[in-house]
Amino acid sequence: MPLISNEKRRRGIYILPNLFTTAALFAGFYAIVQAMNLRFESAAVAIFVAMVLDGLDGRVARLTRTQSAFGAEYDSLSDMVSFGAAPALVVYEWALKDTGKFGWIAAFIYCAGAALRLARFNTNIDVVDKRYFQGLPSPAAAALVAGLVWVVTDVGLAGQDVRWLAGILTIFAGVSMVSNVLFWSGKDINLRKSVPFIVVIALVMAFALVSSYPPGVLFGLFLLYAASGYVIYAMRKLRKRRAASAPAATTPAATPPAETPDDRAQN
Repeated sequence: MPLISNEKRRRGIYILPNLFTTAALFAGFYAIVQAMNLRFESAAVAIFVAMVLDGLDGRVARLTRTQSAFGAEYDSLSDMVSFGAAPALVVYEWALKDTGKFGWIAAFIYCAGAALRLARFNTNIDVVDKRYFQGLPSPAAAALVAGLVWVVTDVGLAGQDVRWLAGILTIFAGVSMVSNVLFWSGKDINLRKSVPFIVVIALVMAFALVSSYPPGVLFGLFLLYAASGYVIYAMRKLRKRRAASAPAATTPAATPPAETPDDRAQN
């Protein structure tokens, strides 16, 4: 009897992280439906809700020690809907469908970038540095697109007013997902360990800042995060160039060999 109860409890725990994944999938589907109904602000908010739920399912699985291959695959499929198809369709319906071929090409570049990003993440999960993501994470790319929709809609403008900006940002997000630029993952933060009190104060201030104007603050934060990877990439390239040129500059010039008596005779 105890064995049966333990097996039931174990199956129940495995359901828990997948419920968060299903909720994230529903949020992405809801964003698509709202975009079809021209309720773009609700669609953008739904994508951010999917981001929160997507972050929770992995942490719940780790805390309850219920990671599984099924959960990993299901999470990737959910991410493709919530952070791949949904943002592409939302931004296309919102601003890009009146730009002709440029609009659907930009939306497809984003959607394809999300699919390739997720496929590469699944195949490289055991060989990359856990502290960094290779390429812009798909939730952050979705936040760029959805954040622009949310901010512009909140200030009372239409998507057609910023359609070219929306197209450029969509292409930037799609290309960044398949780039080799490294972005900080935050996975080196251990929530089980004690942290300095200043960290708690910083978190409280961050929540207060976001709550003051969620659309603008969230869009600005993710825009800075997307730029941070390229800034770090440029700094590393510059550091490598300096390191490569430093030995050549510091190596003393070779002194000519001293003349021998035979050389003097030849001269």
